[in-house]
Amino acid sequence: MRDVAVIGVGMTKWGELWEKSLRDIFVETALMAFDDASIDKVDSMYVGSMSSGLFVGQEHIASLLADYLGQANIPSTRVESACASGGLALRLGYLEVASGRSEVVLVGGIEKMTDVSGYEATYALGTAADQEYEGYHGMTFPGLYALIARAHMEKYGTTREQLAMVAVKNHHNGSKNPLAQFPFEITVDSVLNSVMVADPLRVLDCSPITDGAAAVILCPAEMAQKKDKPVVKIAGSGHATDTIALSSRKDITWLEAVYKATQQAYKEADKGPEDIDIIEVHDCFTIAEICVLEALGIVEKGKGGDAVEQGLTSLKGKIPVNTSGGLKAKGHPVGATGVAQAVEICKQLWEEAGERQVKKARVGLAQNMGGSGGSSVIHVLERA
Repeated sequence: MRDVAVIGVGMTKWGELWEKSLRDIFVETALMAFDDASIDKVDSMYVGSMSSGLFVGQEHIASLLADYLGQANIPSTRVESACASGGLALRLGYLEVASGRSEVVLVGGIEKMTDVSGYEATYALGTAADQEYEGYHGMTFPGLYALIARAHMEKYGTTREQLAMVAVKNHHNGSKNPLAQFPFEITVDSVLNSVMVADPLRVLDCSPITDGAAAVILCPAEMAQKKDKPVVKIAGSGHATDTIALSSRKDITWLEAVYKATQQAYKEADKGPEDIDIIEVHDCFTIAEICVLEALGIVEKGKGGDAVEQGLTSLKGKIPVNTSGGLKAKGHPVGATGVAQAVEICKQLWEEAGERQVKKARVGLAQNMGGSGGSSVIHVLERA
């Protein structure tokens, strides 16, 4: 297996993109990555997309998007793993280059979520849960994560204010990201007084419905050395699954798929949590970030809330988390999120992150998650 590097990234502003179609959003974003990498063709492509059929009525998007990108006839694959679709697409692209099967691979993620009603969007997202044992009984993802939050609060003493601090931190970071859906600050009071969605989670604890795409270009690391940018390689990759239903887990406050995938990625990269400088985590709800920090080994079990309150994960903290604004402020077009996390890590390692730049960042970690933790993908990226 050979080393794999990222030589170009692309991402346009996320939000409610009424005037653009799914193919428009993807092609615009992919061409930005082409320009950034100074290429005009790829050997193959992988596209992460969770529910294009339910959101826009379009399946078979691997063929569609390769065609409209001007890359017809190349191998093109649509990847689905719920909200971890983008991260899994990145892993598959990475493995293809590492194996020597392809030299240059485009990895993209796309979702167009706002062309349907709120009810239809909720249904589409709910398909990532257990339909017979959760969906049938009316459970939604805010409800599932509310159960996780309540259990974490009861077991470890995590406070309602600590949950709010996650949202405040990520909106602060997002206010420095011109591509974010919600680039503005909020306060703990505004979170605590926002509309209740599923107790204890309020609307400002929840990531939004978003249209958007992200793309990266992968190639062998030795090829990347010929480019002007510093070489950023994927040092480690991990992938794991867990039971899809919360009721089947021994402890719903613990994300076993995240833990297992992280251990794989750490081992492959020859790194540990102490080596990581920046992290992008899957904060679909504020409690998710707290639980993920624990599964990554950044803090001990039950200490995720304390880490946020103590400023450990702030932009100027010991280990900044979600410098992009995270899913909470940047947005969450479900199939694109995992790729966008890699985009942010690369920008940080290339020192191209603008106002939110973390000084001397050399190793970053991206954690993408499907459903309530039924799947997770981890990538460790390192500046050579």
